[in-house]
Amino acid sequence: MTQAVVEVGARLRYGGRAWTLAVLEGARATLVTDEGASAVVLLPYLFADPSFGVEGGPAPGRVPPFGLLEALPVEVRERALAWQRHVREVESGFPDAVGQGAPREQFDPARRSLAQRERAKAEELRAAGWAASAATVRRMRARYRSEGLWGLVDGRAVRERSAVGRADERVVAAIRQVLEGQRERSTGTLVRLRRRVGWLLEEEYGPGVVALPPVSTFNRLVHAVADGQGLLGTAAQRRWHASRPTPPFTPTVALRPGELVMLDSTPLDVLAVLDDGVTGRLELSIALDVATRSICAAVLRPVGTTSVDAAMLLAQMVVPTAMRPGWDAALSMRRSVIPYERLIALDARLEQAAARPVIMPETVVVDQGRVYVSASFVSACESLGISVQPVPPANGPAKGNVERTFRAIADGFSQYLPGHTGSDVSQRGAAAEQDACWSLAQLQELLNEWVICGWQERRHEALRHPMMPHLAVSPNEMWAALVAVTGHVPVPLSADDYVELLPLRWQAVNDYGIRLGYRTYDHPGLNPYRRRRSLRADKNGRWEVHHNPYDPNRVWVRLPGGWLEVPWVHAGAVRRPFTAFTFDHVRRTVERRHGREEHEAAIAQALDALLRRASQGLGSRRERTVAARAQAAAQMTDPSPATAPQQWPAPLTPDASFGLPGSFTAPHEDAGGWDTDDPLDDIEDDPDDDYLLAALADGQDAAAGHTDEASEPAGGTTREKAAEQTLDAAGADGMRIYDPYQEAQAW
Repeated sequence: MTQAVVEVGARLRYGGRAWTLAVLEGARATLVTDEGASAVVLLPYLFADPSFGVEGGPAPGRVPPFGLLEALPVEVRERALAWQRHVREVESGFPDAVGQGAPREQFDPARRSLAQRERAKAEELRAAGWAASAATVRRMRARYRSEGLWGLVDGRAVRERSAVGRADERVVAAIRQVLEGQRERSTGTLVRLRRRVGWLLEEEYGPGVVALPPVSTFNRLVHAVADGQGLLGTAAQRRWHASRPTPPFTPTVALRPGELVMLDSTPLDVLAVLDDGVTGRLELSIALDVATRSICAAVLRPVGTTSVDAAMLLAQMVVPTAMRPGWDAALSMRRSVIPYERLIALDARLEQAAARPVIMPETVVVDQGRVYVSASFVSACESLGISVQPVPPANGPAKGNVERTFRAIADGFSQYLPGHTGSDVSQRGAAAEQDACWSLAQLQELLNEWVICGWQERRHEALRHPMMPHLAVSPNEMWAALVAVTGHVPVPLSADDYVELLPLRWQAVNDYGIRLGYRTYDHPGLNPYRRRRSLRADKNGRWEVHHNPYDPNRVWVRLPGGWLEVPWVHAGAVRRPFTAFTFDHVRRTVERRHGREEHEAAIAQALDALLRRASQGLGSRRERTVAARAQAAAQMTDPSPATAPQQWPAPLTPDASFGLPGSFTAPHEDAGGWDTDDPLDDIEDDPDDDYLLAALADGQDAAAGHTDEASEPAGGTTREKAAEQTLDAAGADGMRIYDPYQEAQAW
């Protein structure tokens, strides 16, 4: 092909105007218009401009689209290459670009005109069996000059064909409209779809105007319209496709631990044995660090995640996971790839920790579930300096990392447990309930161990270090690499921090105390504040109250002097653990016949009776299920020695119980106290047991003098000395044996 030449005096098109090239100096060109305006332009910039062209010359040459040519059928591509040789021979006399030898006589430009060469080429092609004329040769020359080799390709081979063929556009539009309209409806059959399309066509064009194609043709047409568009399939698949954001997608990038942490909950595909053999489903809540893919926290609860469970995830993230009895030493942080020696110098809590990272989140990504967008959870995040980033409603892909982690937990952990139910009813075995044998606490222990050995040490194909993109790493390896760059700052939580993480309510302090959830809480410490307004004018003068749904026996009120734990006035009437859900269930069954106070007392008695019946295997299945859920939740709220950290923080009050890691429940002083290992009928107070703990703490045989102290007043000096000696024995590290009597004396 002949190329245009840019030289001095050439007429150019540039920027929508006509120019004359006046000066050509190196890589610069001076252009002048007919009106006398001038411009100096760099040649690379001039040639790259889409509006550039040479007047009277051919269009700039184009690089053939080799990718498209390779995709053509062989015979179509060979015919285009043959036409290229014929066109070259007509224009230059040589079929090849090199031009070696002498041209043939009938195609020699020095002897034959262009029209003669075109007629000669047409005769040659007709003799070879091609249907070609001089006009055909002329047309192929023009296409070759404008489009290059691609212009010589048979257009029938590259013509775009519609997916619906020659179907009536009105029928296609009606099918698409009906499919869009039933995206949120329950899944139906193609027969229903065909009828609705027919009804729509009759409404818009009248009866009999637009005919529906035959059934087989209609079904093929539906698939041609809907396949790949999320308009067919199950209702869940259609909703998932509709919730996807509009492409192009922006990948979620986090470059440091805690920069982005995703929180979510899902039902666990395992049945757990609750109290008295009742089986029930569990709900799993996890916190996943995006930068390292570490499961920073995992909490199992009976179905129905609350805001306290979400706050518990935050607390578990910043508290090291202690090694449990029976765990292999290889699961400890000391034996892992984590830089233990460097971290132990910064955080002494890691000395007996398992190999799970301790990450303080900066931003948590949550869905629109009421638990994660509740005021209690947002307040808990604010108290720890954490930003909350909700994703759009019903948008699973926005937190795809945690959704994929749930699937990995189901594949690598849940399906190997007895009582596995599968993801839906169609995959559930016939004896799933009979196979279930693990309690909630046992499943939590198994899950914690699996996270350390089955997840944190497993290499993930999608987890790559920026400096080693070809090597897949494990979450622990990624954390070890990133913590060396970002550093580690310990964030120990105090007793006040645990209270801050509990759900929040704003209540008035009246003469009768505080009413929350149809329960009355009262304490002498509220006397100076009864019927008084707080300083929070934005809350109408109400007081800040934190409560634990898994332990409704007490609430915490923020007073000017600090936190005050306020007990439920009827706590002594219920001798078994219960939750707010259990109380609400009993409240709906007890008819109100007297005043407010009498009705609350009647509810407390009915609640105690229900828990007693359920503990003995009596009552309806619904009652036993409600009591079993309460018992399971209470067992997880009160950490046992096997699941609690080795060092407890100092208690806020004598019987503080927050239901969070690092807190504990102290036994009650009165005869209403109970222990989870004792039957109800055998609960008796042994005053000697409490005092023996103090004797063990100070290394003395205080039991010998205990009988003499029985006649002393409540403020006897012997007990005070024992308490003082207990505190002295604690030493600088704060480790001591808990003495409930000592705490009661201090209170």
